[in-house]
Amino acid sequence: MSTYSDIDVNDLVEKMAKETLVLVDVRNADEVARGVIAGAIHIPLALLPLQYDEIAKADNVVFYCHSGVRSAHAAAFAASKGCKHPSNLVGGVLAWARAGQPFVPMAEGNHK
Repeated sequence: MSTYSDIDVNDLVEKMAKETLVLVDVRNADEVARGVIAGAIHIPLALLPLQYDEIAKADNVVFYCHSGVRSAHAAAFAASKGCKHPSNLVGGVLAWARAGQPFVPMAEGNHK
């Protein structure tokens, strides 16, 4: 049975510096408008089944949301579709902000 991993902010920051990751923000558009983690693409959770092909070939995908609940569902979905190394950012953007990590505006080209 396929599964996903949980990752905390410190491990994610370290991994981002060393590896190529696909960061997927599964929050709603109004939440994303407040800022995202640099390099993230936006695929709302409700649209993930329809847009999964856009990330299907990536080996390392990290999903995040506001608190980590929706992104856990997204990571489980990706695992069920055969994603090699899906991860869920524990605590979501709340944990990211608490750790003092920055947010950037969503780039126009990364809205889905």
